[in-house]
This record gives sequence, structure tokens and C-alpha cells, in this order.
Amino acid sequence: MKARFLLRLLLACALGAGAGAHAAEPAERLAWREQARTLEVGEGVARDTDAAIALYCRAAMAGDVFSAYKLGWLYANGRGTPRHEGYAAHWFARAALMGDAHAEVMFKRLGVPADKPDCVLQAERAELQRGEHAAEQEKKAAETQQAALRYRELVSTPEQQRIMKIVYKLAPQFGIEPGLAFAVIRAESNFNVNALSDKNAQGLMQLIPETAARFAVRKPFDAEQNIRGGLAYLQWLLAYFKGNVPLVLAAYNAGEGTVDRYRGVPPFPETQGYIKRIQQVFALQQHPFDARITAPSPALPGILSAARP
Repeated sequence: MKARFLLRLLLACALGAGAGAHAAEPAERLAWREQARTLEVGEGVARDTDAAIALYCRAAMAGDVFSAYKLGWLYANGRGTPRHEGYAAHWFARAALMGDAHAEVMFKRLGVPADKPDCVLQAERAELQRGEHAAEQEKKAAETQQAALRYRELVSTPEQQRIMKIVYKLAPQFGIEPGLAFAVIRAESNFNVNALSDKNAQGLMQLIPETAARFAVRKPFDAEQNIRGGLAYLQWLLAYFKGNVPLVLAAYNAGEGTVDRYRGVPPFPETQGYIKRIQQVFALQQHPFDARITAPSPALPGILSAARP
């Protein structure tokens, strides 16, 4: 038993790091093997050993023991490819670890160190890149989640908590991050249900009468109706500006027509300060949007093009 364990350890060491099989369906592995065999023998097609080896390698890396043994045999005998005992040892070791007893015998008979073939090195590099990409995506997702939830530490007073309960109920209906709604309410009215500006903007989300009518808000000083209307407007703006948060905020403050006319954030200190205050709380630059709500702004391609460095 100990000798068997030591042999398997030797085989695993011969393969080195990254020797695991890559996921593939059994039917897929079989198809690669059969294509490889057809190319190897030239059955109905021109013989192409290099292409056959590439397919055998793909199948072997996905866990096909026959393909692993076949590659060992091709390299050990120099059939259609230069003889390479190091590559042969690698493939016989891989087949042996998958349970092929004859491959185990061939590996011991060769008695040479295993070398990783190019296709294995390429597969390992690709796997490493996929892992790095996945880790980077996870990191970005965590940072995005953290930025989206930063507002929670600012919800402190009983009135803010009461208002946010309404936001939590309504925001999912409009696909709006609660943090964005919190930041807008905070900047617009500081959670004053009865807020009224000198421009006749009303309630928590400071809806002017035209916007209130546009989104069917009959009682702008009713907290739930006001929030519903403000969320509907944000939803529309997000679709219109394809999730670009600074443009959405500029439009909420100055109107979408003004943003279109200036081809971006207008040069108004009030609007620029408004965006800055909100983004200190809700830092995300992009927000999911529902493209079915409205067609995007015709000015958007020019705005985005001008913003690129």
C-alpha cells in the first residue's frame, strides 16, 4: 500500500502544478478524441498529426484517459511527431493517475523526468488568466457592493429610518439602488416631507409640479407618493442616459433637456455641487437600467465620446 502511494505521488509530481482536469462533458471529450483519431490516421480527411495531437490534448486535459495514453504512445514512438520521452512521460503519468495500469508500466519503463508539452503549458496559462480575471471580477463586485451600501451608516434618525422603510419597499419596483434614493432625498430635502423650494419643488424628492404630473403624483407632500414619483423619474433618467449616474444626477437637478443641450453636465455650480454631494454618499458611476422604459438620449453618443480621454 505504501509503495502504491509513493508511486502515485511520483506520478503526481511528474505532472507538476496545474495538472487537474478541465471541465467538459463526456460526450464532448469523446467527440474531441474521435476527431483526433480521424486526423491521426487520415480517415476520409487529410492526415494532420499536429491537429490530432491538439485535440487529443484537449480531451486528455478534460479527463479522457485514452487520449492521454495515446499522446504518451505517439511521443514515445515518434509517430507523426518528433520523439520526446519527456512529453511521453508526462502523458503516461497523467493516464496512470486516471487509472490506466499499462500507462503506469510505460511511465516506469521510460524512467525519465516528465516535461510539460506546449498544449499543457498553454492550458495552464489560460486557466491562470481565468482565475485572475475571476478574482478581479469578485474584487470589483465587492467594491461595488460596498459603495452601494455606504449610505447605511448615515441613516441615523427615526425620521430617516421611517422614510427609508418606504424606499426599501418601493425601490425594487423601479430597479433603483436604495443608496441612490437615499442620497437624492438627502441632497434634495434632507428628509423634510414638507420641503418647498423657491422654484416650487415639493416634498422629499423635490418634484416640481410638471414632474409630479408626469409621474402621476397627486399628493407631493405624501411621503410614499413623492418617493414613488421620484423613483419613477430616476428610473426614466437611468434608461435615457443608459445608467450613467453623473448624467442622471445632472438631469434630476437641471433637467434632461439641459444636459442634452450642454452635451453633458452643465457648467452650473449648483448642479456640479449637487452631483458631488450625492456621489460622496453614492459613489457608483454606473447603475443598472431598464432599456424598455425609454429610448436613450440622442445626444448620449456624443456626450460619451467627448468624455473619453
